[in-house]
Amino acid sequence: MNQSLKKIASLVNGKIIGDDSLIISGVARIDEAKKGELTFLYLSMFEKYFETTKASAIIVKPGFNKTRDDITYIEAEAPDKAFGKIIINYLSPSFPLEGIDETAFVHNSAVTGKNVALGKNVVVSAGCRIGDNVKIFHNTVLSDNVVIGDDSLIFQNVSIREKCKIGKRAIIHPGAVIGSDGFGFNPDKNGIYEKVPQIGNVIIEDDVEIGANVAVDRAALGSTIIRKGVKVDNLVQIAHNVVVGENTVISSQTGISGSTTIGSQCIFAGQVGLAGHLEITDNVIILAQSGVSKSIKKPGLYFGYPAKEMKTAHRLEAHIRNLPDYSERIKLLEKEIEQLKKQFDKKS
Repeated sequence: MNQSLKKIASLVNGKIIGDDSLIISGVARIDEAKKGELTFLYLSMFEKYFETTKASAIIVKPGFNKTRDDITYIEAEAPDKAFGKIIINYLSPSFPLEGIDETAFVHNSAVTGKNVALGKNVVVSAGCRIGDNVKIFHNTVLSDNVVIGDDSLIFQNVSIREKCKIGKRAIIHPGAVIGSDGFGFNPDKNGIYEKVPQIGNVIIEDDVEIGANVAVDRAALGSTIIRKGVKVDNLVQIAHNVVVGENTVISSQTGISGSTTIGSQCIFAGQVGLAGHLEITDNVIILAQSGVSKSIKKPGLYFGYPAKEMKTAHRLEAHIRNLPDYSERIKLLEKEIEQLKKQFDKKS
């Protein structure tokens, strides 16, 4: 890295307090940083490391209590975002991957090489399988083929099945499966399940990132659609005919059942489960391990099983925690009522 602190502070519009002549050799967590390195502090839970960190410089919020004079400070409104910008600018990894790996299977209808229909800077890594009638393209749309747009990075052992469309600047991590069959079965009169052919596809728009071992099922008819800017964590299941709105974030082990439509700018924490055929509006946050059984038409924070607005969920949780106490109080009240009844019976 070896960048001047002045240049780093300028990048994040930060104010230096201390030695502005420092040269920063690298970045690290506050509890692991060494001399010459830059770290950051924005959560109170990490303040316990402030007195012992060996970092030479630290990004903090304005007004932070700067009790150490052996550290140089950069004040920034959002230290975590400033730190992220520094990593992106100076330390983004360069992948030693290019073109189509010799161990990848790309259907023999694909055309590769110089001056042909190969998406610019597309990488298909080792062990990938890109399905039937493939064209990897640059400025070419072929509706019957798999399409992978410019600057997309397909990591190892990814499967992209027939008819699926991948936009520009997509990142698909190892083991993901795009276009697996939707879970479509109908029982006959004897209760034997017959497979319903899944003849749709998956459309992944620009700037989408798909985590490791994610399954995005093809639609029964039409398309399963992942809109622009969506970020999907590892081990997520997205079922047939789901639509995920722009810039939505889906955390690990979330499962979304078929034909559910999710709005833009939503956040689903880990292990959220959604029933099928629901509508989730824009700007909904669903906290971890919540189960969504009904459509959500109002933006906000939701939690619980079944998921409820946060205030309601907290009230219910408080009552549940107090149930043992309520039970004892009810028993005492029942005894008092029984005694009063006996006294009343004697008088009457």
